[in-house]
Amino acid sequence: MSETDRSRSRSRRPFRKAVGLVVLLGVIGYFAVQRDSNNGASYCTATATGAGSAGAGTVQTYEMTHEQAANAATIAAVGISKGLPDRAVTIALATAMQESALRNLDHGDRDSLGLFQQRPSQGWGTPEQIMDPVYSAGIFYDRLAEIKGYTRLPLTVAAQKVQLSGFPQAYAKHEPDAAVLTAAFGENGVPASLACSGPAPSAGDPEKVRAELTRAFGPAARDALGAGRAGAPAGRSAPGGAVPEPEVGLRLKEGGGPAEARRGRAMAHWAVARSKELGIARVSYDGSSWVAGRDGGAWRGEGGGGRKGGAGDPHDAAPGEVRIFVAPATAR
Repeated sequence: MSETDRSRSRSRRPFRKAVGLVVLLGVIGYFAVQRDSNNGASYCTATATGAGSAGAGTVQTYEMTHEQAANAATIAAVGISKGLPDRAVTIALATAMQESALRNLDHGDRDSLGLFQQRPSQGWGTPEQIMDPVYSAGIFYDRLAEIKGYTRLPLTVAAQKVQLSGFPQAYAKHEPDAAVLTAAFGENGVPASLACSGPAPSAGDPEKVRAELTRAFGPAARDALGAGRAGAPAGRSAPGGAVPEPEVGLRLKEGGGPAEARRGRAMAHWAVARSKELGIARVSYDGSSWVAGRDGGAWRGEGGGGRKGGAGDPHDAAPGEVRIFVAPATAR
């Protein structure tokens, strides 16, 4: 190579580096904008401290779309409604993570469908049933519960006995994230939460929220709804001329112990996970509130605009309550 060629090559290197940097920044910016603007800028994050086999004090997070969070919430709710332990929920979530990435797929290998890629030809149900997340989670749990000692088995073994997958070891890599989700949706004794960011939703239907709660959580939800607050009628004006947010109130059983506390936590986080789909504007539970479109989607302590010990807010929840507020039709 001549000195002239070497000089040209050296002179092109800074230019190439600059172009490469611009392209890299453009890609990073694209994905950041996609996360913050795709379908309404919604994404959800589960956070837990010391979940699963993680050491005490270890903070773990798992980020997902609203669709994935809603499906994870349904899987957890169905397991809790059946009175199954946290281990069953973790196995189910890890299985759905591997099979569908927590998406309700209408396609798959051969005739596989849904969250768990279940096959109608193998006796899992009709295609319509399998595409219903409540049904598909329920039948997964039913078959899991038939396995003797499944809670003591390695997750890959337990999942494989249900799924009969061609890649049984693939479930293992999802266990840490599944444990975080299990903790967020109700595991007792593990500090955890699920929060979703994005804009405030459009109008929702409180009757649909009640129906979906009952489908996911079963008779316990019906009982809690019957004992909860009636909420403000959608058409009545609030002070200052504002339109009140219709409320879906739930009251947990007094003296229900850890099982009822687990259910309340799951219901509250289920509402956050399904907020975009169902038009849920805010959720209050256990001294904290989540408000769509505020505080970066984080939960905040109740009272005084999110400061504990401040003046009470009419949206605050009393002990043993889960309060779900639906965006009114004339909110905007």
